[in-house]
Amino acid sequence: MTQENKKNQKQLQIKANDEVLAGNYANAVQIVHTEEEFVLDFMSVFPPAGTLNNRSIISPAHAKRLLVSLQKNIDMYEKKFGVIKEAQGPDTVNGFPVR
Repeated sequence: MTQENKKNQKQLQIKANDEVLAGNYANAVQIVHTEEEFVLDFMSVFPPAGTLNNRSIISPAHAKRLLVSLQKNIDMYEKKFGVIKEAQGPDTVNGFPVR
């Protein structure tokens, strides 16, 4: 980034309460979409029950930018820590793990 670009950048202040900053663990995500939005449901699933921890609704353009950003971050992670071993996905029924 050039010095001129740095000068032109404006800082954006994001507020978050402690509960949001603590985060939520998710071991499953369900993604559905319409023409106008993608819905990402992050869940903690421990059969026979589970909880919906977060629902994020984003535009298709944001979904595509998220995909690109995740790929870039995975590439950076693997350069630093090594290749991520892909685990075999669980058996599922209607998208939910079965044990």
